[in-house]
Amino acid sequence: MFTIGIDPVAFTIGPLTVRWYGIMVALAIITLLALTLREGKRLGVTHDIYSLFLWGIIGGFVISRLVHIIDQLVTRPGEAIEFTSFAGMALYGAIGGAVLGAWLYTRVKKIPWSSMAGVGDAIAVGAPLAQGIGRIGCTINGCCFGKPSPFQSFPGAVIYTPRDTIPPEYWGMPLYPAQIYFLLWNLIVFAILWRFRDKLKPQGSLFFLYLCLYAVGDFGLRFFRLNEPFLLGLHQGQVISLAILVV
Repeated sequence: MFTIGIDPVAFTIGPLTVRWYGIMVALAIITLLALTLREGKRLGVTHDIYSLFLWGIIGGFVISRLVHIIDQLVTRPGEAIEFTSFAGMALYGAIGGAVLGAWLYTRVKKIPWSSMAGVGDAIAVGAPLAQGIGRIGCTINGCCFGKPSPFQSFPGAVIYTPRDTIPPEYWGMPLYPAQIYFLLWNLIVFAILWRFRDKLKPQGSLFFLYLCLYAVGDFGLRFFRLNEPFLLGLHQGQVISLAILVV
């Protein structure tokens, strides 16, 4: 049996608490920016990637929180929700919010939206790797944990020591390592996109391939996660995954 007993809190400085999840998210953002700059230069992107990235990050954080709140309102009506907290985030909300932030930037700067195709391809290469790094944070933190597993060994199950991200009834119980499954799928998607980054035309195709590949994995792997049904017995993320694949 594989037990995850790492303290989710990396360290504290006075009243400031720094969690491993936050460290991994910061590392993921840095990785995404570095790969986007590298690919943008290779693709001949002339836009200010730093400004676009900043607008995308802001949009991603805001919309991801909004999507999480909507999910809580639908699946847990009547329960109290902390609207000012960023404790809950939704990945698809982050992706959609980043696109919205970039679109707003092009409106402010009066840049044709069609010229963003190359930027999308540059971002697509590093996005799954960044998501994989973020999943390391999820694994340590215990958030996005899996359903109870009938298996008694890794990779079929993991056990978490007590932590505030997992209800007490699941402490010490064998759970599907859903976060690790997502991590592995993100690495597979990264490898595929890296292989095809010079082979798809027109510009923008790589970004849509990224969305489709991630949606396929997200739809399937969410069956291992413990989430409330959102629509027709499916999780919110699964509904969004199907919508992406249809488009």
